Parts: sequence; C-alpha cells; structure tokens
Amino acid sequence: MPVIHKLDGLIAWTRCPEWREIMAETLLRHVAKACTGADLEIEELSDVLDDAAQWVIWGAAFEDLLASDLPDGRNLADDYLKRRGWKDPVATQEYIAALRRSVISLYEVSEVVPGESMLLRDLVRSSEPVRVLEKSGTRSLRQWDRVATRVISQRSGTVISGTLLPYDQATSEQLLALLRRVRSKAGGLVAEVAREVGRAVSADAADAALTPELLLGRTAFAFTNLWLAAVLRAELDDTPPEVANSDGDPLHFVTLHFPLRSGVTLAAARAALDGIRALDRAGPSFWNWLAAPAKPPKRVPQKPDGVQLITTMEGGAVVLGTVEISGRKVILSVNSEARAEPAVESLVQPRLADRHDHYTANGGAASEWRAAPSFEPAARRGTGHLAAAWRALPADSRSANSFSRRQVAPRGGEDAERVGKSRAWLKTLENHLAKRPAGELSVEAPPVRT
Repeated sequence: MPVIHKLDGLIAWTRCPEWREIMAETLLRHVAKACTGADLEIEELSDVLDDAAQWVIWGAAFEDLLASDLPDGRNLADDYLKRRGWKDPVATQEYIAALRRSVISLYEVSEVVPGESMLLRDLVRSSEPVRVLEKSGTRSLRQWDRVATRVISQRSGTVISGTLLPYDQATSEQLLALLRRVRSKAGGLVAEVAREVGRAVSADAADAALTPELLLGRTAFAFTNLWLAAVLRAELDDTPPEVANSDGDPLHFVTLHFPLRSGVTLAAARAALDGIRALDRAGPSFWNWLAAPAKPPKRVPQKPDGVQLITTMEGGAVVLGTVEISGRKVILSVNSEARAEPAVESLVQPRLADRHDHYTANGGAASEWRAAPSFEPAARRGTGHLAAAWRALPADSRSANSFSRRQVAPRGGEDAERVGKSRAWLKTLENHLAKRPAGELSVEAPPVRT
C-alpha cells in the first residue's frame, strides 16, 4: 500500500511572509474564472462550499505552486527542501521533490480494485496506462470515470497526489477542448513575442517547444476552475430539471394499495397476477408491469434541461410500473398519474379488491434526480479554509472580476464537443450503470447521433 506522507512542515511554509501572498495569488488564480461565471465573490466560496471542497481547491493550488517556478526563479518546494526539508524523513523529501517535477493531467479510470489500486490512462499525453496504488479514491471511483490528478513514481510504487478532481463527461470534454485551443494558439503567440524583442523564431519551432508537460504545467489553474464551475452549477442551481417518463408524462410517483377481498387467499392472488399477460414475475411476490411489445416507447422532444427516463428490462422491454403483494395488500407503483388510472381496472380491480388507497409523492422525481450528478450539492457549509488565504492579498486584489481581467489565457466556457463514437458512448453508459445501486433496473439513455 502507498506510504502516507505528512506535509505539515511544507504546508506551514506557505504561511511564511515570503510565500503567504504568493500562495494566496495562486489560489485566486484557481477559482477566479469559476467565480466570475457563477457571479460569485471569491470570499463567498466559504459560505457555498463545504470543508471537503475547500480543501480540494486549496490542495490543487498548493500542488500547482510546488511545481511552478516564479518569474524570479524561486520555487516553493526547492526553498523548503533547502531550508527546512532536513527535518522530514527521506521518503517525504523524495515525495516533495517528485511533486515539484509533476504535472496535473486528465485520466480515464479502469480496472479498479477497491481499496487497493486502479489503472489510469492519460487523455492528454500519449502513453501507456499506469497502475497506481490508491486506497481511499478507489472506494468511490468507477470504471471509465475521468479524474484530474498528478501521478507520482516512488520506490514503493506509483501513486497519485493529494489532488483528485472528478469530472463528468461533458466537463472533461470541455477541458480537453480548452487544452487543444491553447495548444493550437501558443506557437503563434510565442513567435510573435519573439519578433517583438528582435529574435527570429518560427511558429513551428515555437510550437514544438511547447511540450505536453509545459502545456499542462501552465494550465493547471484551468483544471480547478472547470471542476469548480461544475460544482457551483450543481450547488447554486435551484431549478430542478423537467423529468418525463417514456410516455412523455411528467414524472410523478404514485402508489396504489389494494386491500384483498375477504376470502381471497395469497395463493389465489399470486395466481391471478400470474395470469395477467402484462405482468412478468420477478420474485415470489413481485411483478414488473411491461409495455406491449408492439407499442415501443414514444420519444418526446426534450428541453435543454429536461430528462426522459425509460426503465427497461435486460431484453429491452419497457417497464411501466411494479406490482407486489405485501401482507394482505396488492401494491401497484407507477411514475405518473396517467398510468395509474388504467392500471386500476386492467391489473387489480375488479379481480382481487373492491377499493384502493391512493398515495402520491409530489416533487419526488425532482428531489431524487438532484442527487444524481457527480457533483452533489454540499450537505453542510464550510468553516472558512479559503477565507484565511484571501486575507493575505491586498483588498483591491480579492475580486474575481478584477483578477479575471488580468488573465491572458483563453477562457474555457465554450460547450464541449459532442462525443459521437460508439466506443466512447459505451464507456459512458457503462460508467453510468456502474454508479447505480446493485439490482436496480437499467435506465435507457437518449440516442446518440454518430
């Protein structure tokens, strides 16, 4: 298993007078664009994010500073190792030196062994996948997840750094598109600057000088900003998506309880339900209500923020609802009022019961769907891990808007390109299913245009 390195001394070193303001500026660079996009003041992050998210941001900026050279040639890791590193174990010194040489990149996760290791494939640089030792991260990551981190080689094996930023498919594609744009424009910009200072450098030569490592080192702040932007969208968007079932009806969970008639035995009830062609038994007292094969689910036009959920069996049959026997009741569950009405006459009454009790769950669809994205709204508010860092900056430098105006790197706000290849779609679908609770029926996703 990977060795845990305590970096308390190095972290404390960032609070020294000569590094405190530089650390704060680096941290500001990692959040400014996301805050601007969310119309949020940087100092308000501590009120919006929980402690865990704040530490993720701080750690990403901290590792970026460790791996970066200042204009005057100074480096935080070099300075610490030279002046205080002798106090740390040799293994910790080697780990800090490895962080100093590292770059953050975007990786695709596969072959996860929970609590032990995972395989990472670099999506930016052409290289063979590498197996990394990781205990905590592998307990939550799934096949084909995409994460940003730093891969560190040690004597005991290859590990990842403390930064681990999970991305959904759209955000990861947006990040890759941003890196491609920066890469395509960088050579021309370098050649132009060279001409201005009287040196002849061709665009091709300048482009060749921009190695993938140099590109990733210069754009580390973009990784954090795009991740944070997705987190803030999930946290600040109070409008739930419009969710419809396969018939196009608004999702509205309805449960009907049918008390069995006096004299109807449980065996007779099971036999009666077995005799209904639309019901497919899935357990001793449980049936799936399936749509007729000749009536495929209709596709309804989806709004940009809308979702159509179609629950299917493994063979492709569409599930309209479920029926179960519990005690002396037959319980029918459907996801719209429109489905509940015909089900009363066609499935249970008048065969087994004289009446039914009607239960609804208004808004249940919206509240459950809100928890589905990778970036869940914070359960509790933070206590201000970022706020202390802002105080190291002059008051006129704390605004996200004023900071953004000083940036020259391209913004990453454009929509990500659509992924159309079948292999990429299958990975996305497999990743989606891997995150669902065991035993849950599949949910058909919208068709993909290739």
